Amino acid sequence: MPSIHLARRSIVMLIATALTATALNAHAATVSRLVPPSELFTSGNPAPVIARFLPGQLFDLQATVQPDGGQAIVNFAFSVDGQTITNRGSAAGLARTSIVTETGDASVCVDAATGKTTGKPGCHLVAGLPQNSAVISQRAFSKGIAGVHTLEVVAQQTDGTLVRATGNFEIVGIDQLGGHTAKNIIILLGDGMGAAQRTAGRIMAKGYSQGKVNERLAMDTFPYGGMVMTASLNSIVTDSAPGMQNYVTGNKANNNQEGVFPDDTLDAFDNPRVEYLSEYLHSLQGKSLGVVTTADVFDATPAANAVHTSARGNGTGIVDQFLDDRGLTGLTVLMGGGRKWFLPNPSNSVSPQATNGSQRRAANDYVLSDDVVNGWGASRGALDPERDLIGDFQSAGFAYTPDNTALEAAFVSSTPDRLLGLFAYSNMNVSYDKINARRGDSAVVDAFGFPDQPMLDEMTDKALRVLSKNPKGFVAMIEGASIDKQAHLMDSDRWVLEVIEFDRAVAVAKAFAEKNPDTLVIVTADHECSGAAIIGAATTTAAALRSQPDAGKTVVGTYDAAGFPKYTLGADGYPLTTQIDHKLLIGYGANADRYETWLSSAFPTKDTQQPFPPAQSPADPNVRNSDAGYLITGQVAGDQAVHTATDIPLSTFGRGASLFHGLMDNTDVFFNIGQAAVGGVE
Repeated sequence: MPSIHLARRSIVMLIATALTATALNAHAATVSRLVPPSELFTSGNPAPVIARFLPGQLFDLQATVQPDGGQAIVNFAFSVDGQTITNRGSAAGLARTSIVTETGDASVCVDAATGKTTGKPGCHLVAGLPQNSAVISQRAFSKGIAGVHTLEVVAQQTDGTLVRATGNFEIVGIDQLGGHTAKNIIILLGDGMGAAQRTAGRIMAKGYSQGKVNERLAMDTFPYGGMVMTASLNSIVTDSAPGMQNYVTGNKANNNQEGVFPDDTLDAFDNPRVEYLSEYLHSLQGKSLGVVTTADVFDATPAANAVHTSARGNGTGIVDQFLDDRGLTGLTVLMGGGRKWFLPNPSNSVSPQATNGSQRRAANDYVLSDDVVNGWGASRGALDPERDLIGDFQSAGFAYTPDNTALEAAFVSSTPDRLLGLFAYSNMNVSYDKINARRGDSAVVDAFGFPDQPMLDEMTDKALRVLSKNPKGFVAMIEGASIDKQAHLMDSDRWVLEVIEFDRAVAVAKAFAEKNPDTLVIVTADHECSGAAIIGAATTTAAALRSQPDAGKTVVGTYDAAGFPKYTLGADGYPLTTQIDHKLLIGYGANADRYETWLSSAFPTKDTQQPFPPAQSPADPNVRNSDAGYLITGQVAGDQAVHTATDIPLSTFGRGASLFHGLMDNTDVFFNIGQAAVGGVE
C-alpha cells in the first residue's frame, strides 16, 4: 500500500525521546478527553475502532488534561505507535501546538511554543473542569500506513509528574486498481428523505396500475445501493450537521458539529479538525467543489462539506469560511438561499437590517488561533459584520446571480469559471409554491419578496456546467433541503413535491454521468425526518374534504380502501394539483401536536430563519388549521416533528457504483468514495 501522504504533503516524522520519565505519584490528575475519539480510551476496549481516515487525510490530535491541585500543564507530547510526532518541521510550525488553560477566574489562551497569553475572547474552557485544566492540541497530523494505530498523549505538570492516556485510530487502505477512477463525485442528498418519502414521491409523480408502478423515479433506476445507518457520535438520532459530514469526513461528529471532533473549549471554530473529502481531493488531485442547496447556504448540510465549526448556527463565520478557505476546498460553485449573511451590517445590530435583511454579526463570526492557521494553512478570519461578502466573492472571480433570470443570463454567451447564486434572504421557496408561481399564482412567492427563484434541477445543470470546466474533476453536493423542513412542519403535500423536485435534479446528474462515464453519482439522505408513513388514501373527494375539514379519521382509507391515488402531471413535471379525489394520506410517528385537514395550506408554515416571513404564514402546526381541522396529539414536545434513527436508502450510479451495497454505516460511504476516486475500480 503506497504511503500517499508522503508524496502529497512532505510531513516529517521525527523520532524523539519521550518526556523524561518521572515516578507516578498517587494523584487525581487525569486525561478526561482524547481526540480522535476511541473506545480504547473511553472503555478500554480496542474495538470497535471509532476514528478512521484515508491515507494522508489530515486530522488534529487533542487532549483535555486535568492536573493535580495547585499544578499546571507545562509540556506535552503525542506519539503514534511509540514514535513522538510533530507537524510540519518548519519555522512556521513553531505554533503548531497549543495549550488552552483555565486559571482562576480569568480565561486565557496560552501558546505553548511562545508562552504568550493571546487574550483571545471566547477561548475559555467549558464549565465543570478544575482550575488549571488544559486542552492541548497538535494540528494537521496524518499517516499513510494502513492499519490500526495506537495514539498516546503524555502531559507534564509543573512538578514533573506525567499524565498519560492511550487511544487508537485506523488508516483505511486504498487498493490501487489502475486508471479507472471516478473523476467526478456527485452526492445528491435529500435531507430527511427516508424510504417513505421516496415512496410518496413515486406514487404522486409516477402512479401505479394494478399494483405496478407506471414509471420509476430517476433515483429508482440506479443499479446499486443499500441501506445506511445514520447515528451521530453522541446519539442514535442525528441532526443534519453530522448527518452530512459523516459521509464526507469518514468520521462521526456530535450533533450540531461539522468537520470537527468535540472538545472542551467554548470557541466554536477551534475544535480539532478532520479533513473533508473536498479538501482531501483538492489537495491530492486538484478537484473543485460545488455546493448547491434549496436551503440557506449556511445551513448544516451545505456547510458540512467545507466548514469546520462546532456550532452549525454561526452563520457569519460559516459563509466567510466558504470563501476565505476556498484555497483548501477548491470551492467553485455555491448556490442556494442565505443572502442575509452576505450583506453588510455596519452597526452589528441584532435585528435584521430593514434596508437589506442582513444578519451578519460579530457574535457568530470567528478569528482563528495561530495553531489552526499554521497547522492547516487556514485563513485567520476577522470579526467583520460590516463585510460585503458578495463583493468579496465577485472580487475572487465569482459571477453573482441574485435570481433565476440572472442565472440564465450568466450562461448565454459562455460558462462562468466560478458561480455564486443567492436567491433568497434565507431558505429558498419550496417547489409547491415556486411551481404555482410559474403557473400564474405568485401570491406566496411575492409575499416572501423573491419571486424569481430557480428550481433545483436548473441549479444542478448550471453547477455541473461550471464544475466540469476543471479537467481534474470535481466534488458536488446537491441538496433537496425542504423535504426535511416541510416534514418537520408535517406539511405533507409540500414535502412530497420537494421529493419530486429533488428527483428531477437526480435525473440531471444521471444524464451528466451517462455522458461522462468517469462520474460517480450517489443519492441518499442524512436521516429520516418525522417518522413519515404512507397510511393509504382518502375515501372521499377533494370537494368533500374541503366541506368537512375536521372529518379526521373517518376519511382515511386503509388496505383495500386506499386503492391507487392518481395525480395528473403538468408539462413541467409536477402534479397539476395535489387536491385530488382520493388523495394520498401521510401519517407521522415522530410528530408534535397538529391540526389536520388532509388539505394543503395556502401558505407554508412560518420559517423562523426568514428575517421577514410572510404575515400570512401560520406560526406553527399547533395553530395551523386550528379553526378547521381535528387535533392529532403527537409523541414529542414542541411544535415540530423530529428526526428519527431509522435507516435510510442509498442508491449509486456510474464509476464505482458497485462499491456501495448492503447495510452501511454513513462513514463507510466516505471510504468507498476514496477507493473510487483515488484507487479506482476494476
